Amino acid sequence: MFEQTDKTEIASLGEFGLIDHLTKHIVIKNKSSIKGVGDDAAVLDFEGKKTLISTDMLLEGIHFDLAFTPLKHLGYKAIQVNLSDIYAMNGIASQVTVSLGFSSKFPLEAIEELYAGMLLACEKFNVDLIGGDTTSSRQGLVISITSIGYADEKDITYRNGAQEGDLICVSGDLGGAYVGLQLLEREKQVYLANPNIQPDLEGKDYIVERQLKPEARIDIIDLLAKLKIKPTSMIDVSDGLASEILHITRQSKKGCKIYEEKIPLDPMTAETAREFGLDPTVCALNGGEDYELLFTIKQADYDSMKHDVDISIIGYITEESAGNYLITKAGNVHELKAQGWNAFTSTNS
Repeated sequence: MFEQTDKTEIASLGEFGLIDHLTKHIVIKNKSSIKGVGDDAAVLDFEGKKTLISTDMLLEGIHFDLAFTPLKHLGYKAIQVNLSDIYAMNGIASQVTVSLGFSSKFPLEAIEELYAGMLLACEKFNVDLIGGDTTSSRQGLVISITSIGYADEKDITYRNGAQEGDLICVSGDLGGAYVGLQLLEREKQVYLANPNIQPDLEGKDYIVERQLKPEARIDIIDLLAKLKIKPTSMIDVSDGLASEILHITRQSKKGCKIYEEKIPLDPMTAETAREFGLDPTVCALNGGEDYELLFTIKQADYDSMKHDVDISIIGYITEESAGNYLITKAGNVHELKAQGWNAFTSTNS
């Protein structure tokens, strides 16, 4: 949680004073942003491109825990998870709107920290913050982000385009965000039991960052464009690999086979998972919040992509009647089931 000796009550500014305070330094960067903050609505012009829009909501106690989530990191992450949805359509994100609900326990300085993280993400990914809303909340901090982007119609990639024989690819590595969350939850419980004990996160920077500060994979979209490869289907990995590949196969009316030995795992993720008595593969399949890109490509595109070390080919698409299966390292065959995180039954992401 935010701590500062001198705190400014937001009520002293009022809603419009707060908005002016937070947005006064925003500089519009995209030529598609005709009008941003400061009027009744934003005005955008994409010059014949197709517009992509996605919205996500993050709730305190459901999607994040302020006991171990710095507000600046939270702001950065809130933007990132929304940009990821645009990239998962093979599009370019260009604008976001930000709506916040918060209680009187949050001083102005806390909201400034949150906003600083959001603006840092916008700056890094060349995205304009063009509007939003603020309101009071009795249920803790509420963050709602709408991301807007664009693409040529021919480039847009949906979940339902996978074809039999297509190769299944995933960027980066998986499971790190989930294992990082287990580590943070453990240290929170230790602290609650004895506030004099400092968190023990030494040597675990990578998986902690995977949870607190994920990075949307615009670089993969740039790479695909450079290689002149259009995926046949694509989705971002927010709810776990198993859940996402099943979204693709169900909407494409196909099946799949993926191979455990091909699933990319960072050594720190695997090691820490085992320390918690967890199977690293299960963490990758069902953990979620990695925000990597999962996509399928035609076999003819394999030679163009095979040398990229940040993309793993983990299986292939089959006919629908063949089902969805994981082949283990031991050669056993298991039906893939979606057991990822569920926002309506979980108490934290």
